[in-house]
Amino acid sequence: MSVSFLRHRLRGDSYGDISREPSPDREKKDDLRVVTTKKLHSLKKSRGTKRRNLWIFGLGGIFGIAVAAFFAGSNDLIDLSLLADMNVESILDALPAGLVRDAQELQKHERDAVNYDSFAVGLHARSQGITATHPVIMIPGVISTGLESWGTEEHTRQYFRKRLWGSWTMMRALVLDKAGWKRHIMLDKTTGLDPPGIKLRAAQGFDATDFFITGYWIWNKILENLATIGYDPNNAFTAAYDWRLSYKNYETRDQYFTRLKSHIEIAVRVSNKKAVLLSHSMGSQVLYYFFHWVEADGYGNGGPAWVDAYIDSWINISGCMLGALKGMPAVLSGEMKDTAQLNAFAVYGLEKFLSRHERAEIFRAMPGISSMLPIGGEGVWGNSTWAPDDRPGQNTSFGNFIRFRDPNSTHTAKNLTVSEALPYIFAHTESWYKDMVISSYSHGVAHTRKEVEDNQHIPAKWINPLETRLPLAPSLKIYCFYGVGKDTERAYYYKEDTDPLTQTNVTIDTGFTNGAVDHGVVMGEGDGTVNLISSGYMCSKGWKIRRYNPAKVHVTVYEMPHEPDRFSPRGGPNTGDHVDILGRSSLNDLILRVAGGRGELIENTIHSNILEYSKKVKVYDDET
Repeated sequence: MSVSFLRHRLRGDSYGDISREPSPDREKKDDLRVVTTKKLHSLKKSRGTKRRNLWIFGLGGIFGIAVAAFFAGSNDLIDLSLLADMNVESILDALPAGLVRDAQELQKHERDAVNYDSFAVGLHARSQGITATHPVIMIPGVISTGLESWGTEEHTRQYFRKRLWGSWTMMRALVLDKAGWKRHIMLDKTTGLDPPGIKLRAAQGFDATDFFITGYWIWNKILENLATIGYDPNNAFTAAYDWRLSYKNYETRDQYFTRLKSHIEIAVRVSNKKAVLLSHSMGSQVLYYFFHWVEADGYGNGGPAWVDAYIDSWINISGCMLGALKGMPAVLSGEMKDTAQLNAFAVYGLEKFLSRHERAEIFRAMPGISSMLPIGGEGVWGNSTWAPDDRPGQNTSFGNFIRFRDPNSTHTAKNLTVSEALPYIFAHTESWYKDMVISSYSHGVAHTRKEVEDNQHIPAKWINPLETRLPLAPSLKIYCFYGVGKDTERAYYYKEDTDPLTQTNVTIDTGFTNGAVDHGVVMGEGDGTVNLISSGYMCSKGWKIRRYNPAKVHVTVYEMPHEPDRFSPRGGPNTGDHVDILGRSSLNDLILRVAGGRGELIENTIHSNILEYSKKVKVYDDET
């Protein structure tokens, strides 16, 4: 999940001319359309364009004045303490009545388009005889779990049991007490655990992940549809975790994997059915790590038969199995597409409020985020002349991951591949960060079965599906569901950071836009956050290689083209966006079928070029 949720995503790229796929139903020919395309296009606009422009101009003007005053840093302009009492009602009272009426009418039309019946997918499945069968455990993605303070020291009491991540309290603290918020949100750089006097913990239960902030749903639509076919807190659970920690510290500090193992075992004993595990984004890496932890002697002690005994299916939603490329610029310079594409005024404001160096420092002091640094090196992501996902007629290979137009400075000597980028980052960051990444994670490729089996005993390898194998669970079923067809970060143009006030050495060359390059960011294929190769390679090819899947676990791939609805800032029921896909109607239908014991009805559905790309990835099968 990226920070782009703070910006309305009113523009979406459709995936070629692919028509919207129906709900995957082999028993009935009727398409499941929670909101039909015809209905969406027939919604009455009612002076929508003019009113939208007026609303955006008016509210944007007020917001712009407030932000300008804030970033000006003048106490004569604005008293920040007043923000504590500011609410939506007070803002609306200050707006012209006509403007408010126009905005309310516009919102009504948008609600008609985007507030589709959240329970309709569940009702449709229930009408076909699908009911709650397997216990369901959900493992959320990075930054989607709320974090709340349990500190009782004097400087932290004001935040006791308040969420400093995933709530409006977070926003307020960030504005009014930035230094205090940073002290709470960043882990100790030496231990990777809580700083002295600070105690932040993951919120628990469905409330931990259903909404990020009020109105911004994450898992809520899935919960609604699961409930419709008979799920409740007795047979559905959320395994939330503190995503800032390195994976080894999930267990050291919170005993997270022990609790997850116990939770699954109890659910299976009570229901007499194996569990279905749902994971999203980084949660898929966490679950893959758990599969190794639970088997290993001295860790979970479950032995090689545990997964086969307790897990029916793994639903891997938008899983970044080979990492997320945008993690590299985040820890290098505190940047990514979301910041690079801001306008000059917004960039100025952001830098004044939370500089590039501060953002990079925060990302580095959240070791869990670095688990998503890209895996597989040049064999997966390419070299200076080649990459598996290069497009015909492309001038510069995607393999040139970090590029420099000016090679004349000490910081910008040459273009870098993914393999070269990580040592480059280590050379331009603090030693504690290098030590943390090297001790916690591994990014290579194992080419023989012996290497893979040896790596089963090395915890730092457990996040890497190219160095370890799937569980020895022949009855396990894996379903890979992910979006395609949305422009996604693939490479970056960098330049030396000459700003005398900054502490970073390099910065994204945001002044460079040309063709597929947008403000220094080179776009490729994916779901807007995770590149197609990361979400699709292991599912379509990697787990067909015997050393990575000796038990021949069955893997089904179902791709979902990104076809956002024009009225919806969240994309509507046909979005393929990395986060918003959790509300997609067809994804919810697929989940209900697997949870209801009908996953065999789901067939491989490929819309992208992943099969072509997978053939070019240089991860050789030494047994064929």
